[in-house]
Amino acid sequence: MSILDNKHILLGVTGSIAAYKAADLASKLTQAGALVDVILTPSGEKFITPLTFQSVTGRRAYTEADLWGSEAHVLHVGLAHEAELLVIAPCTANTLAKLAHGEADSLLTVTALASTCPLMIAPAMESNMFAHPATQENLAKLTERGAHVAGPAEGHLASGESGRGRMLETSELLGHIRLVLGHHGLLAAKKVVVTAGGTHEPLDPVRVLTNRSSGKQGYALAQAALDAGADVCLVSTVNLEPPVGARVVIVQTAQEMLEAVLEEAATADALIMAAAVADFRPKKIAESKMKKKDGIPQIELEAAPDILEAVAGLGLVLSEVEGTGKKRPRVVVGFAAESRDLLENATIKIQSKELDIIAANDISATDAGFSVDTNQVTLLYTDGRSEALPLMRKSEVAEIIVARIAALLE
Repeated sequence: MSILDNKHILLGVTGSIAAYKAADLASKLTQAGALVDVILTPSGEKFITPLTFQSVTGRRAYTEADLWGSEAHVLHVGLAHEAELLVIAPCTANTLAKLAHGEADSLLTVTALASTCPLMIAPAMESNMFAHPATQENLAKLTERGAHVAGPAEGHLASGESGRGRMLETSELLGHIRLVLGHHGLLAAKKVVVTAGGTHEPLDPVRVLTNRSSGKQGYALAQAALDAGADVCLVSTVNLEPPVGARVVIVQTAQEMLEAVLEEAATADALIMAAAVADFRPKKIAESKMKKKDGIPQIELEAAPDILEAVAGLGLVLSEVEGTGKKRPRVVVGFAAESRDLLENATIKIQSKELDIIAANDISATDAGFSVDTNQVTLLYTDGRSEALPLMRKSEVAEIIVARIAALLE
């Protein structure tokens, strides 16, 4: 998570049983390279100790006693000025009210008033408390001032009841944090469409013709684009946990993906075709399940829609109203998953599909390509340049590709 590397994050922890999740959040942020300082409110200390946070962050955790300690009034100023993001998780109804009304009666609230960095709040409380008009009014005030509110979620609560008030899980909070930190990134105000997964071409009501694509590289690309500040539409055939902030369009067949891509690409700055789209599909779909007793079926195939070819043909098609119409994205990136003649086939594809970049990877490798978390690709550019990347995590591959897209868009 390079977006978190060396980022100063101030984590406020208030009095909720969800404070145990805050320790996991602090740990995961630290593992991702962030510098995490923690402020515990007096009620927060009732649920979890400063030592817990110091153990997982390797940094000091501050309490109310520090407000009146030897550093006196300068402590909250220093913490506020260093922070690149203030996260309050969990945030109780009481702390929400204090923040909304500008109270400064604790180390956390006085630091919040002194800070100029973005504020993210993760509410955690009983569902009736969250739904109360006073709480909703306080949330509305904070949102109007630019605070980012993450959650709460529906689920089991400490009261034994179920409802909306449960603090988001760590993975979701990390997604929201990345979204806030990437807001002004290299692709801010740009729309990026990413495709992911392998298409499913039905043979009958039960069986499909598909491939082994897991969608992991496509989802990593969507996350990297979000980290860079882009508005991301993810056209996917798989049900992986989507990156926080991405708009997901679920499709199954190549035809459905084609329609979705053409619709979204018309207003996109960049298209990344990471999906493994079928080259062939059954010419005729059986109306009922094919039975073994009927013998081995003879399946005739036909060419599936070529999405990149269709995108290349978009050009700029003006409508009757001058200046409007569908256009090809300024940057189009394709993938070439090959088992032989890798660079030769990729070179043919980048030229025939009029791509700006193509990522070529050998799917016969056991540590790259389908289903694994690592990949090894060679990036080919339309001007003839090539860039061979070493074996790395798919998230790292995604960050490099997104950086190259941002450079082309500039």
